[in-house]
Amino acid sequence: MQYKYHWNLAATRKQMTENPAVKAIADDLGVTLPTAQLLVNRGCTTPEEARSFLAKEEEQLHDPFLMKDMDRAVERIVAAIESKERIIIYGDYDVDGVTSTTCLYLYLASRGADVGYFIPSRAGEGYGVSEGAVRRLAEEGCRLIVTVDTGVTATAEVASARELGVDVVVTDHHECHENLPEAEAVVNPRRPDCLYPFKELAGVGVVFKLLCALEAVLCPDDGMMDCVRRIAKEYGDLVAIGTVADVMPIRDENRLIVSYGLALMENTERPGLVELIEATRMESRATIRRKITASYIGYTIAPRINAAGRIRDASLAVELLLAKDCDSAAPLARQLCDINRERQEQENRIMEEAYAKIAAEHDFERDPVIVLAAENWHHGIIGIVASRITEKYGCPSILVSFEGAGPEKKPEDPGKGSGRSVKGLNLVEALSSCADLLEKYGGHELAAGLTVKRENLDAFKRRLNEYARERLNPCEMIPELDAECELEAADLTLEQAAELYSLEPYGVSNPVPVFILRDASVMEVTPVGGGRHTRVTLRTGGRIVTAMCFRMTARELDLYPGDTADVLFTLDVNEFQNQKTVQLIVKDIRLTEDRMKAENRERELYELFRTGKTLRGLASAQAVIPTREDFAEIYGLLRRQLEADRDSFTVRALSYLAANAGRPVGYIKMKVILLTFRELGLFGVERLSGEPEFFAFRRIVTRGKVDLTTAAVYRKIMSDFGQG
Repeated sequence: MQYKYHWNLAATRKQMTENPAVKAIADDLGVTLPTAQLLVNRGCTTPEEARSFLAKEEEQLHDPFLMKDMDRAVERIVAAIESKERIIIYGDYDVDGVTSTTCLYLYLASRGADVGYFIPSRAGEGYGVSEGAVRRLAEEGCRLIVTVDTGVTATAEVASARELGVDVVVTDHHECHENLPEAEAVVNPRRPDCLYPFKELAGVGVVFKLLCALEAVLCPDDGMMDCVRRIAKEYGDLVAIGTVADVMPIRDENRLIVSYGLALMENTERPGLVELIEATRMESRATIRRKITASYIGYTIAPRINAAGRIRDASLAVELLLAKDCDSAAPLARQLCDINRERQEQENRIMEEAYAKIAAEHDFERDPVIVLAAENWHHGIIGIVASRITEKYGCPSILVSFEGAGPEKKPEDPGKGSGRSVKGLNLVEALSSCADLLEKYGGHELAAGLTVKRENLDAFKRRLNEYARERLNPCEMIPELDAECELEAADLTLEQAAELYSLEPYGVSNPVPVFILRDASVMEVTPVGGGRHTRVTLRTGGRIVTAMCFRMTARELDLYPGDTADVLFTLDVNEFQNQKTVQLIVKDIRLTEDRMKAENRERELYELFRTGKTLRGLASAQAVIPTREDFAEIYGLLRRQLEADRDSFTVRALSYLAANAGRPVGYIKMKVILLTFRELGLFGVERLSGEPEFFAFRRIVTRGKVDLTTAAVYRKIMSDFGQG
């Protein structure tokens, strides 16, 4: 048995306490050693550098006109405003697209423009600009389309718009193809010929720069910084939401924009956000509103905005953010929360079905990529489930849905797929190797989408795995988790948790701090959330602390009271009934290294025994030969569990139950007992696939006494030690 993840630790406890830079920063800034270590991990070597990092003094906003085609975009948009041409904002259906659309719409409307917006449906038009939508907009009188968070690859669609007499201004942040669309302007910092110094703006970040440039042109008597301040004050909250949700690096301009936006959201007066924050509070039954952080956006606000575009209509989210008063915003906010719950329910259903398919269909020894297909999986949700699968199994995964294909399965039915990958396999390059089997594909190294006909699915799965086998080393596929430093019990305080806010905003390039706690004693393991999550109560250094394991079932954890565990976690503050307590949000929890080695040693000994070798001289008879009392205890234990409709257990779970009943039974003994029961027909014993090692049990009614010595497995363990 091996650990699920490999942990990378930036600084051990000893390294942290002995680092002079850490001590100097802690003493000079009056912060704890762990906080000082976090600053060192972020490149601060002196107190002055640490102070500058916290004050965000090194970051600066760049001149928007440094971006290629910004002047042309502004000129065309201003002309459309002044001549009252119909302007349509063409956005994407994710959070970045929704916030981009909202920002530009609000600004153009405030300038008296004749403006509307259009966001395609995920299930209908699909991602990106479509010629059909462009034609409809032209027929409705549109004369200028401004794309936001999309459009940089829409070469044919932009050409079609020109033929229809519609000009197009593209604003985007995605990777460019070799040929750009022949638009009035293509504003994208990732253009190869764009000299803009910061390339990693979100789509809404590009729109923010566009608004700053428009404001500067429309207010020529004001300085650029005055214009930027006005735009930031008016739209900084929306820009922050889109930037965080699109997982952009939180550095350079993004760090300033998100920091300012979070501060605005703390006291927001935007009706849509006021009501969405309140609706999430009511939904979670929290008595007070949570502090607005990047994590709060990522895990609470963004999923609700995103859910509209995933399974309904992203325009619902736009209308919420455009709402002029709380009365009109409140029902929309509640509707988004309802849609998000529906999304969660569908996600859970698809996950359960996917896990069942993996258990029944996938051969982990042969195929490094999990490819699953179904008829009724929602296209807007399979990407989330693919992420969960890759996280759970540590290998690339692709889910394909033939949703809407109808009851009759046809070879030409198109299946839409979404995939996630791991380090070492560029997913777009892998799909490119199968391009002749796909209708279309695209994406990034670790995430991609595709369309494949039903008749090509099996060949695609085979070819993709052939490609992956040549490039993926199974030893390198163990996923990695990074930790900043080790904490001790004395560090688990509200003061330490509060200090972490000073490093906000968190995100890519400034990740949420992850810590390691060693040698914590497990006191309780409690399923919560209908069994989907688990609460583990730990004792460490005389303190009791709660560790929340989200999307980890108690069965998967396979930990029990009395175990000693190491925990990899983020530090959080739980607020309940006006009481604040520290809690750990677990990313991984596992047996300590010493405990794991001891248990693996037992497994190795059992494997020797199973393959016909003797254990004599390697273990004591007392440790490996079960007594009649051991057999009786486990027999009674299993019978009671089956009577209570509990029929599957790990060996560790059975050992815990036996120990709790006053009769500890080790791994080898337990395996011998279970195999003896199966051989003698006392129980049906079936090993289930996967890790940890699960067995399913079925009681078989027998008559009279059973002679244990007639079981071959029991006779062998006895004879190994000369007792047969």
